[in-house]
Amino acid sequence: MNTTTKTTRSESVLIRNQEDLQRVRALVRQWAQPPLSFSTVEQTKLVTAASELARNTLIYGLGGTFLIEDVTDALARRGLRLSFRDEGPGIPDIAKAMQDGYTTGGGMGLGLSGAKRLVSEFSIDSAPGKGTLVCITQWTRRL
Repeated sequence: MNTTTKTTRSESVLIRNQEDLQRVRALVRQWAQPPLSFSTVEQTKLVTAASELARNTLIYGLGGTFLIEDVTDALARRGLRLSFRDEGPGIPDIAKAMQDGYTTGGGMGLGLSGAKRLVSEFSIDSAPGKGTLVCITQWTRRL
């Protein structure tokens, strides 16, 4: 994550149930439209990544918090930063969890690795018993 970003606006959502997942997706799509003006393809990629990470927050993290921020950086770029935080059991082996096909549930094992491929920046911080924080940023254009 770029440490020289400036946040111009933000909003958070508690993730506790399926309806909250729908709210996260709708909020990301809404924020990706003007004035940010992500292309339709960029919007779809960002909403897909957000959906996967919100679902992980609910299912594996047992709920948590989503934060969306309109950000600018020192390179005069503007974009959206999405953060997903939970206080769940944490991830014991992040490198393994990031491998395509690895899953602790019944899914295809593409959630974390797939989300990473869809965005400009991806970071994850987790440890057993400490919960998980995943931050993604998608840049759209120069100011």
